[in-house]
Amino acid sequence: MNRKKKAGSRDHGITTSRKEEVPREDRSPERPGSRSDGYRERPKRTTTWSGLEVQESYSRKDAPSDREPPGEYPFTRGIHPNMYRGRFWTRREVCGIGGPKDTNELIKYLQREGQTGVNVIFDIPTMTGLDADHPRVPHEIGVQGTSVSSFQDMVDLFAGIPIEELSVSLVVTSSAAPVILSMFLELAAKRGVDTSKLRGTVQNDPLHHRYCGYPAAFAPIGLALHTAVDIMEYTTRKVPGWHPINVNGYDFRESGINAPQEMAFALAQAEAYIQAALARGLPIDSFAPRFAFYMSAHIDILEEVAKLRAIRRMWARMMMEKYGAKNPDSMKFHFAVHTAGCALYPQQPMVNVVRIAYQALAATLAGAGSLHCCAYDEPFALPTRESHRLALRTQQVLAYETGVANTADPLGGSYYVESLTDRLEEEARQVLNTIVEQGGMVEAIDSGWIDREMDKAALQHQKEVESGERTIVGVNAFTISPTEDTQVVGEEAPASSKKEQIRRLVFLREGRDGGSVNTALRKLGERARRAREFSMKVRESLKGRSTPLAPIASPGHGEISDVNLIPAMRDAVRYGATLGEVLGVVREGFGEPYDPMGVLMNPFE
Repeated sequence: MNRKKKAGSRDHGITTSRKEEVPREDRSPERPGSRSDGYRERPKRTTTWSGLEVQESYSRKDAPSDREPPGEYPFTRGIHPNMYRGRFWTRREVCGIGGPKDTNELIKYLQREGQTGVNVIFDIPTMTGLDADHPRVPHEIGVQGTSVSSFQDMVDLFAGIPIEELSVSLVVTSSAAPVILSMFLELAAKRGVDTSKLRGTVQNDPLHHRYCGYPAAFAPIGLALHTAVDIMEYTTRKVPGWHPINVNGYDFRESGINAPQEMAFALAQAEAYIQAALARGLPIDSFAPRFAFYMSAHIDILEEVAKLRAIRRMWARMMMEKYGAKNPDSMKFHFAVHTAGCALYPQQPMVNVVRIAYQALAATLAGAGSLHCCAYDEPFALPTRESHRLALRTQQVLAYETGVANTADPLGGSYYVESLTDRLEEEARQVLNTIVEQGGMVEAIDSGWIDREMDKAALQHQKEVESGERTIVGVNAFTISPTEDTQVVGEEAPASSKKEQIRRLVFLREGRDGGSVNTALRKLGERARRAREFSMKVRESLKGRSTPLAPIASPGHGEISDVNLIPAMRDAVRYGATLGEVLGVVREGFGEPYDPMGVLMNPFE
């Protein structure tokens, strides 16, 4: 998840450029806002945001006369009969800045303001599995999210927060995810919390990590697939209330692709993890009921509603027809929504408040289970506390004032929305079939096909903005001069927190039992080498396969297979090994460099 990227941007810089701005003097006289006779204006573009043609009107002949009721297969209209009348969506604003103590204060602030779930995002070093004292990252500590390098950091991050009572989302996607989860589980153990009482998710979608601005070296495919399934296996057995994976369609969409591509890429990605989990010997109905997705809500309200209705149906059919799931809960598409950061602009930033509200409306009309609203100042920097609160208030107005939660699937039966739902499913199936014909998502990533599709879509978007075909208020229409515009100062990570994070690591390394750390990491390294051999068998079996995979071999004799790295990771972090050390040893076990930046050598050899 990257909350500051723009369409077409593949970096993770904090300051978003104004590249989509069209200078005031260059505006074409045909562009909206440039003529005085706007009274006679009408839409020039009669397609959805994704480019699907829209008819002048719709009638009964364009849509089925009836759909299944909400709560019934294939769940087009929602996974529960009463949807929000049973429970509102979880209001879960992403937060993370500076060190663990800074973010702890921010979590408590949002809780006081009425947030109903915790959603912690980590900084770039943590996301990439590098410690805060890595020589290449001091300027990135606590900038995009919070910095966590050790178990003690996790203790401080959740100090005074009842993790057994709240649903906790840990936004970390790379192969660092199982290490962060290990720290969180150790925190629960330290507090005496029964893991069966924990509720939440770790994003755990490392295959997509390279598409949100991080080089591929930080999540090699073989390692990524293996560690993702480690979490699925471990939490299925030990933390049954936990969502073991949160497949991220959102970040794909942020790269500029359209709605059908977002649907297809997310489902293809999910299939890669499902196949690998089946190879591990997990029955489909053991993990599918807790499988989750993270989707975008873009600016075309009705297309976004139709998109989420369509993918709900596609997932249900995939589970029943392809994977033979028997449990109806396996067929229910659980999804969170993040409003589209790439649809926000630095020009006239208060207009972003309106955009975010419309996107959030789309998410709730579609039945999202959890929602994060962007803050209007995110094109500049991390949100201030005031803009954080306004984003949360946007959700609260929706929940308590608008009436959107009073009935399930309020747009069900709309000729247009039903027709668009069918159309989006059809379009997404075509993209999905193209991926399947290539042998699946892993092969499509390996061949570079996914990159090319993203680059093509982002370029097309930018051309449409620059030509004026696509109107964006404040950017290429209704513009004002920069001197008239709102000046925004975003939040910055405290400089003292960066120094403190490095000091804490020095103190940790000096005070820990080096012998115990060495022993734990040696055992982890041995397990990683066994895991690599098993992972290679899985990769070989997955090649060109579109049907469900049978278990390759019984990899262990206990509840958790002996190629699962999490038990050894938990031991290592408990004895004081850091995030970078744990992941470095695992990388080497998988034949990768200890340090993906090529700077550090393994100090435990």
